[in-house]
Amino acid sequence: MNSGKKEFVIGLDCSTTSTKAIAFDKNGRVAAQAVEKIPLFSPKLNYYEQNASDWWISSRKALRKIVQQIDPGRITALAVSNQRETFVALDKNRNSIRQAIIWLDERCKDEVESFSQKIGKDRIHKITGKPVDYAPVVYRLAWMKKNEPLLFKKIAMICDVNTFLVWKLTGAFRTCWASADPLGMFGLKNKKWSSVILNELELYENQLPETFCPGTVLGKVSEEASKLTGLKTNTLIIAGGGDGQAAGLGSNVLTSKSAYLNLGTAVVAGVYSAQYKTNKAYRTMCSCSDEGYYLECSLRAGTFAIDWFIKKILKIDPLQQPNIYKHLEKGAEKISIGSNGLLHLPYLCGVMNPYWDINARGAFIGLSSSHTRAHLYRAILEGIAFEKLFAINEVEKNINANIKDLIVIGGGASNNLWLRILADVTGKNICIPENTEASALGAAITAAVGAGWYKTFQDAANKMTGIKKIIKPDIDNNKKYRQIYSVYTKIYPALKSITVDF
Repeated sequence: MNSGKKEFVIGLDCSTTSTKAIAFDKNGRVAAQAVEKIPLFSPKLNYYEQNASDWWISSRKALRKIVQQIDPGRITALAVSNQRETFVALDKNRNSIRQAIIWLDERCKDEVESFSQKIGKDRIHKITGKPVDYAPVVYRLAWMKKNEPLLFKKIAMICDVNTFLVWKLTGAFRTCWASADPLGMFGLKNKKWSSVILNELELYENQLPETFCPGTVLGKVSEEASKLTGLKTNTLIIAGGGDGQAAGLGSNVLTSKSAYLNLGTAVVAGVYSAQYKTNKAYRTMCSCSDEGYYLECSLRAGTFAIDWFIKKILKIDPLQQPNIYKHLEKGAEKISIGSNGLLHLPYLCGVMNPYWDINARGAFIGLSSSHTRAHLYRAILEGIAFEKLFAINEVEKNINANIKDLIVIGGGASNNLWLRILADVTGKNICIPENTEASALGAAITAAVGAGWYKTFQDAANKMTGIKKIIKPDIDNNKKYRQIYSVYTKIYPALKSITVDF
């Protein structure tokens, strides 16, 4: 046990594949950390599900490991960062009606057009900040209502991951604005559940959790949760938020001068806006601070595309060959800019901003017999970098801003080749923070504000975050990439008319 007198807050980041619990002190230094895996199931092609109970099991195991490293009496507060666009429905007895449907799931694609037309695409966009796309939970609920009507009628409570964990920790169904937001049923301007959208689903507000501003005290650890986690019953549970917005706060992106770039399963870039704005160049999300929004550019196939290439194309199991990532990176480093004429369009899971085409497909363009697996790997990295340049350019034009720094976080932040490519392609500084687990840190910052450590989110972020390394773009490389980029932007419009659907 830690015998010091420091106090700590915990950021509990329940993501797609694992739950990370990280304890931070008032300066943002890590005092303890633990991680527990979460199983993922795919019962059918493009169906992705989890057992909601695994969110809780992984969380309490991770917290148990934390209290073995530091005195639980020194833990002041905890906040949750959660995977977004994921939900579980509970019945009146608080049992799961079915397995949770997660954000990667595509089963609701056929419901998107019909449901959105009933309300109006522009109206949905204006209310929720989200252009019509299959990501928000609302379309999965529409699918459930149509395809599982008997189960749908049993719904007593709809839980995002944050709500579910807060309920397990405190006994109350409460969540944060920044976790309610990705469900696609939440009004971003008035911070209330949308009666227009709920009425179309034939749902009521009492079937959804209470929502609160980030940094709000939602409750304290219950006696039952204390026994299971090892946390003290006086530990405060604070409103955190979705992992994307939490990453923005954990990167100290609270002005439009910089953007966060999360190289995770999906690659997400976010720019802060003090005002509520909507445009097809981005989706608008609630900030994890007490005010403001993030204008997000999201590409579903980030490290997902890399894993797809390794598992499905190379037929290699990374668990059996964990060095495969380094081998590919080493090989790709020897290949010149542009992968010898090979381009990759990273739309394996459709495209969000700015096209919003759920049926878009990925592609390799310029493939020849001389290309090796290292060429394909490098082309994937370059393709994602080109796409982020394209997306960020669209945001800059819309808000009349010039973003100079990209704060890079997530698992991909350890890929040195990718970071160099991103700097050279975008022409922007790639900034590596002292702690790349920005979602957990962002949640911890909300906990620190909620616990009264800091008066403002900006004060907390300034104190608890920092940059350890900056990669500046190479001017000559940027010029070469800009020439290739002019070709890249033509790929989707050219392929759209010949997309095969059978």
